[in-house]
Amino acid sequence: MPPPRSVLLVGEGNFSFSASISQLYPDIAVTATCLQTEEEALRQGGAGSNIGAIRDSGGTVIFEVDCTKLEECGPLQDRRFDRVVFNFPHCGRKSGVKKNRELLRSFFLSVRVLAADGEVHVTLCNGQGGTPADQPRRERHNSWQVAGMAAEAHLVLSDVRPFEGHKQQNYRCTGYRSQDKGFHVEKALVHMFTRSLPYKPPHMLGLEEVVEGVKVQYKAPAELCDFISRNCLCSDSVHPAKLVHDFLLQGLADKWSVSMVTECLPFLLTAKQLQTHCDVDGTQYWINTLEKDFSCDAQTCRDRGQRHLDAPTATCVSSDRLRGRGCEGFSSACSADADPEGEKGVYVLRPSLLPQMEEILTKDVKIMSAGSSDEGEKDDGGENHEQVPDCNGLTSLLFGISGVVFRNVPISLWAAPAFHQLLLTGLFPSESEPIKMFAHKLETLLGPHGVSLVTEQGGVHLNAQPMGLLGKIFTNSVTGRHSQISVTVSVNLDLLAVLLFSIPDWRLLWSHDPRFLEQFSCHLPPGTHYRPFCLFPEPISFDISFWTGPAWEEKKFFSVVREASHGTVEQVQLLDTFSHPDLSQTSYCYRLTYHSHTHALSHTRALQFHKHVETLLSSRMQVTIR
Repeated sequence: MPPPRSVLLVGEGNFSFSASISQLYPDIAVTATCLQTEEEALRQGGAGSNIGAIRDSGGTVIFEVDCTKLEECGPLQDRRFDRVVFNFPHCGRKSGVKKNRELLRSFFLSVRVLAADGEVHVTLCNGQGGTPADQPRRERHNSWQVAGMAAEAHLVLSDVRPFEGHKQQNYRCTGYRSQDKGFHVEKALVHMFTRSLPYKPPHMLGLEEVVEGVKVQYKAPAELCDFISRNCLCSDSVHPAKLVHDFLLQGLADKWSVSMVTECLPFLLTAKQLQTHCDVDGTQYWINTLEKDFSCDAQTCRDRGQRHLDAPTATCVSSDRLRGRGCEGFSSACSADADPEGEKGVYVLRPSLLPQMEEILTKDVKIMSAGSSDEGEKDDGGENHEQVPDCNGLTSLLFGISGVVFRNVPISLWAAPAFHQLLLTGLFPSESEPIKMFAHKLETLLGPHGVSLVTEQGGVHLNAQPMGLLGKIFTNSVTGRHSQISVTVSVNLDLLAVLLFSIPDWRLLWSHDPRFLEQFSCHLPPGTHYRPFCLFPEPISFDISFWTGPAWEEKKFFSVVREASHGTVEQVQLLDTFSHPDLSQTSYCYRLTYHSHTHALSHTRALQFHKHVETLLSSRMQVTIR
């Protein structure tokens, strides 16, 4: 944040702090105000000389300014300040916690004179703020809840620093119980607030894609509108998921070369394509299309543009080159039941990149198998294929693909409806134990950051606390190639980024606030701690109870909650159920926890979201709110 050009100080007592600022920083335009009349203010010890010092330095002093009604002050109208400072606010005398809390709330709501990129500084005695920065910390009900009061005015707590009154020349605190007496300011804290981005209402997003030669128009669910077309993995991105993506490829580069696909792949899969993948546990987003155009061909998709993943150690290979024979080498060993002609529709938003990767690889398996061939093969036309050199008996080439995938999962702390997935696949001799090779390499890269590799049936799991599963290493048998196995590494880049950069909430990865990505603009290495721009956000919980019929679908409930809450619900807990013995109805009681590290979330705003949840549930799912 650049140094301020203009500062407004409210609630001044003897004006000693304002005078110090004026003298220490002559280039700053200081405007000092107080609630008292000029006659009353001059009764404070030293006030007269301090007011003179402010005016001599080119500053302004205004009397009878109510800091909860700044918009009513004529001299402040149409002015904007880089800083608004309120030191040691207090209602006076023996006013209680609730009155002072309301004072803060009214003050924050009145700070419309703040510049767009300005800061509000509120200095409180130790313990009053009610944040973890206070030591010792008071119980919430006994604090002023400064962060929650600021959230009512769409402000977020961005920093907390010690109050350094001793550095202000001639500063003397005053105002103890509305008297010209000092008070203890040891361990006092300056709370710095900045503006939050406004909430944007979710909306159905109209899309058009080419899927297996058919142009398909459809609408993505409203709760997913913020996860589509963000291009977080493009070549010039500094997004944490991209930094982790590059970190993994660089770490693998000394043993394997990696070719990343550059073709623009659709978000949609057909039900038939989905049958090549069985590890999504019914979490698909089924899509009903608006229109199909069978006159389109596959070239149209390529003409829409390409998303390049130009990692420093990756060789970008357009999938136009992946054409040829050997498609049997990468057929999937599993399938999933689907309802291609039922009411769910014939398309799904891809829950994994594996079907698309397998489909591309079946078009030319020679790229994957060349490294394990003893000599170049010849196709039917007699053309020699270039041989890829071996590395310790293993193929030196991995094929990779990355992008956003979608899963209709329950709402919980570490379950995201969309995340960036990285898949890497290679063909290896069966006797080379490639899973052990991958596990050892990944443990070397990620072990220092808290990732543990656990051998499970069918492969190896990458785990970390508290988020749980981060990825898998698994094998598929290769049809017609008994001496080879296909090994695939699947990584959730988002959760891995949360872990490697100590990001408190995966939802921050999708924030539009420029302060988030600014921290990563210098390509921070993994292990660097993220610095929050929204400190100590308060979780707010509301319960909801309703009656519903036998057609109740919990997945639709989660979708409604995500949409109505603007994604601010971080956890949903089922508290109780009751089935009526005579009626075909069941009562459900859920607890919804609202919590945001990206936006200001006040109790008032959370309650508005909760009421909207009730409204949408009643209209879309025909439930009866209790």
